[in-house]
Amino acid sequence: MKTVGEFLAHAIALEEESAVRFDELADALEVHHNNDVTELFRKMAHYSRLHLAEAKEMAVGIDVPHIKPWDFEWPDEEAPETPEMEGTHYMMTPYHALALALESEKRGQSFYQGLADTHENDKLRALAKEFAEEEGEHVKLLSEMITRYPPPKEGWDEDMDPPNVAD
Repeated sequence: MKTVGEFLAHAIALEEESAVRFDELADALEVHHNNDVTELFRKMAHYSRLHLAEAKEMAVGIDVPHIKPWDFEWPDEEAPETPEMEGTHYMMTPYHALALALESEKRGQSFYQGLADTHENDKLRALAKEFAEEEGEHVKLLSEMITRYPPPKEGWDEDMDPPNVAD
């Protein structure tokens, strides 16, 4: 990643993928009537879309290249702020949802902070610092929110009549 345009292409993709994944999680849990968690995931998707709009607004007048999905420079296979599907469960609690969101925000913050700390382009480094600080605010907010929900008790995922999946 060499230019501000490439940085903004990454930021736009990061927020798009985050919003899509949160919506996918909400859709999956809505089927199981897990309304509290569904609502939290919908809010997180909404916030991702707000950040997406901010990144797109910053991109006005800047040459933002189209980058093929396999050419993005992510630390892992997916954009860092994309919530992980592993560990999700149809009976997950708001605590689980917030923990999942918190981890995705931490990865996003780390991604931006890494660029802010090491990139040679001053303008890109300044933008990355701004994005890292914003993600840090999200981490702080989610860290405070999760304290309102007790960790689930052992056996929280036991279901005497689990959904059946056709083979």
